[in-house]
Amino acid sequence: MDINTKLLKKNAFRVTKERGITAARVRVPGGHIDGKYLVLLGEIAEKYGNGTLHITTRQGFEIPGISMKLIPEVNKALQPIIEGLEINQENTNGGYSASGTRNVSACIGNQVCPFANYNTTNFAKKIEKAIFPNDYHVKVALTGCPNDCIKSRMHDFGIIGMTEPQYDAYRCIGCKACVNNCQRRVTGALTFENFKVVRDHSKCIGCGECVGKCPVSAWSRSNEKYYKLVILGRTGKKDPRIARDFITWIDEESIIKIILNTYKYIEEYMDKDAPGGKEHIGYIVDRTGYQEFKKWALKDVNLGEKAVVAENINWY
Repeated sequence: MDINTKLLKKNAFRVTKERGITAARVRVPGGHIDGKYLVLLGEIAEKYGNGTLHITTRQGFEIPGISMKLIPEVNKALQPIIEGLEINQENTNGGYSASGTRNVSACIGNQVCPFANYNTTNFAKKIEKAIFPNDYHVKVALTGCPNDCIKSRMHDFGIIGMTEPQYDAYRCIGCKACVNNCQRRVTGALTFENFKVVRDHSKCIGCGECVGKCPVSAWSRSNEKYYKLVILGRTGKKDPRIARDFITWIDEESIIKIILNTYKYIEEYMDKDAPGGKEHIGYIVDRTGYQEFKKWALKDVNLGEKAVVAENINWY
């Protein structure tokens, strides 16, 4: 077969070790999928692949063992899943119109986990609609709290849920459950003074554990949604590193704008001679410097008054 592998990969199919055989990649924003679509994936795997599904590290699926001759049929079969998951796509014949920005992954969020400060799936889908389709290799992960079960600090953009805990002194019975937990497990932002709890905002990381520890609901989560945005973690062969704090107490819309601005920054500075015509964003920032990245990322972004931006970041 005469196969254009560049177009094959752009259509979200993989070049495999077996000639003429491919694997289809399936996006699942936020890692949350209705059972009926799993049934469809199983049917597609049985009919067109080798009968198996692989759950990827990014919470998507791969369907291996597909003949490249069957790609048009597989695209049509995948279309109900793509539409059901509300994936933006431009292909009129079905299938994905880009292989770039990797599946937006997320922990299970506050619909299940008592530690999570927000609905990670809903925010992941919101980000997905803003950034896909796109051909740049960017990884985004969301976690509901600083426990970071999704390992967001290993991604280009890690979004960590925060809350500004609200204290009702009249409900407090002075049991110090919140204080003891904060002292032992978190940052020691809470102290007990004059029979009431005092919170040091400069030490508070917005984890919200005080809310769960209080037996009388003296603590509650803030109505405003806040996040910590960490940037440019990576694994891989060359200089793996953990993402560093970029902005704390940031809002959703600012995060989305920053990610979109980053695509413009990549377009401006990416090494066009890089292997495959792509360059990982972290290496671009290493070359241009954090200050240049920050200038592009924050262009026309209206941060809230509580937001704190890192003056400088050094990964080494």
